[in-house]
Amino acid sequence: CFYFAETLFAFLAFPLVNLLDTENGQGFIYTALQEAFFTELKIAFFFALFFSFPLIAIQIWKFVAPGLYKNEKKAFLPFLIATPILFFAGGSMVYYFIAPIAWKFFLSYQNFNSSGIPIRLEAKMGEYLALMMRFIFAFGLAFQLPVVLTLLAKANIVDYHTLKKFRKYAIVVAFLSAAFLTPPDPFSQISLALPIIILYEISIYLAKIINNKNNENKEKE
Repeated sequence: CFYFAETLFAFLAFPLVNLLDTENGQGFIYTALQEAFFTELKIAFFFALFFSFPLIAIQIWKFVAPGLYKNEKKAFLPFLIATPILFFAGGSMVYYFIAPIAWKFFLSYQNFNSSGIPIRLEAKMGEYLALMMRFIFAFGLAFQLPVVLTLLAKANIVDYHTLKKFRKYAIVVAFLSAAFLTPPDPFSQISLALPIIILYEISIYLAKIINNKNNENKEKE
C-alpha cells in the first residue's frame, strides 16, 4: 500500500480536488519537512487494514466458532458478514455524497471578507487526511448501530419496547455524537445524525422481529 500511497491519496483527495482551481495552482501543501512522508505512511496503514480486514475477520471467526453451538454459529455469522458491508456503506456515503457537499460549503468562504483581501484555500495534506479519515470512521462506526442493537436484542439484553421507549433520547444522543465526531458545522453534524436516527429506527424494526421469534419459540416450548 505504501508503494501506491500517492495514488491512494489522490483517490481520497478527489472530492476536494474536483472543486479546487487546479489550473491556477490551487492544491495541497505540506509545511513540515516530514509531513508528506508520514501522510503517505498513514494512508498505507489505513488501506492495509481495510484490504486485510476480510482475512482478519476470518481468523477471528475461526478462533470463536469452535466454542459456539451450531445454532449460535448460524445466528452470529450474518452479523460478521454485515459488519464490513455496513462500514463500507458508511464510508461510501461520505466519499460520494457527504464530503463533496461539505467541502463545497467550506470552500464558499474563499474570498469571503470585507476588507478586499483575497482568501484562498491551500489545504495541508496531513490535516485533510485526518479530516477525511475522521469522517469515514465516524460514518462507518455509526452504520454498525443495527448490528450492535440486533445482537443485544438476540441476547435479550434489550427488547423492542425498550428501544421504542428510548427513541427520544436516542435522537439527542445521535446529535451529540455527531457534534463530537464531525467538524463543527451544522451540515456535517446533521448529515451524520440523520443516518444514525434512521439506522436506530431500522434497529427497532429488527428487534421487533427478533422478539416475536423469541416469543414464538417460548410458546412452542
